[in-house]
Amino acid sequence: MLAKISSGATVGLNATLVDVEVDVAEQGLPSLTIVGLPDKAVEESKERVRSAIKNTGADFPTSRITVNLAPADLPKVGPAYDLPIALGLLIASGQIAPEVTDSLFFGELSLDGSLRHTNGILPMVYLAREKKFSRVFIPKINEREAAVVSGIKVYPVVNLLELIRFFSRTIEITPAKKVSLTSLLKSGDAEFDFSEIIGQEQAKRAMEIAAAGGHNIFMKGTPGSGKTMLARAVPGILPTLTEDEALEVTKIYSITGSLSPGQSIVTSRPFRSPHHTTSRIGLIGGGSNPAPGEVSLAHRGVLFLDEFPEFPRNVLESLRQPMEDGMVTISRAKGSVTYPAQFLLVSASNPCPQGFT
Repeated sequence: MLAKISSGATVGLNATLVDVEVDVAEQGLPSLTIVGLPDKAVEESKERVRSAIKNTGADFPTSRITVNLAPADLPKVGPAYDLPIALGLLIASGQIAPEVTDSLFFGELSLDGSLRHTNGILPMVYLAREKKFSRVFIPKINEREAAVVSGIKVYPVVNLLELIRFFSRTIEITPAKKVSLTSLLKSGDAEFDFSEIIGQEQAKRAMEIAAAGGHNIFMKGTPGSGKTMLARAVPGILPTLTEDEALEVTKIYSITGSLSPGQSIVTSRPFRSPHHTTSRIGLIGGGSNPAPGEVSLAHRGVLFLDEFPEFPRNVLESLRQPMEDGMVTISRAKGSVTYPAQFLLVSASNPCPQGFT
């Protein structure tokens, strides 16, 4: 029997639709094969799904099972396909018979069947709304992150057993209550405030001008003169994030797993301060599956480079294009993605290597 479940994959800041097709053959030796360019985390989902189904009390099919993640030419990364694969197995084996054509599923399973915190939930919910799905099923721990998207029902699921009972019509799952973006943004506070800085009036005036005009700024002074404190206070004098800016920043933090569990959106402007030993990939982004770097994590906020002369020259040279274009394009053998990188650069150094002359 064949089952087809809708899920998604993140490409850059956006998501694209992925069909999870599960076929349980009537003949053949027991096996589970996943095809469709899965990475190691997706390959390992067969063991998580097997244990989750058994520990839930359902039967794992002892047949030849083939899971296809379509489109087959799009790399599939991460453990978020656990839930759609498990649900597809239950449907294909005839244990449940729900109507899922109007639903999108996304989430990582634990061995006991519970759903863990999963990265990239916000782009997935936007994908579901864009593709005219009426509902989306996600881990309950990601509920607040998805609740900011209007126009679609978000069902927070605790574990696989709860989802089985829901489709068996023995229990109800209450859709997540929508969260107002405006109220969340009003509650956002910066970590430091200029009122906490005593003295340094000339430096504070320079910071205010830089913040007002969106200018980059360089500070030079002896250790202990307050350079880092001034830099950390800059996000507090920048304008409050608009709703579009907040969602844009939250998408970046969502796909990188930088949102804390239970956090809804990023409410204050980012402040990133990478160490001077960071690599070019760490600053700009990259990897075999291109991921955002510090310049993108600082999008709509402040990128602070302390000990500026200590950064390698090739790392500093790589900042030129993101600072000019406000975005960075990362090209690798597996594909090319573009991430936004509009930030205020604040850098600081000592007068000399010894620091005091």
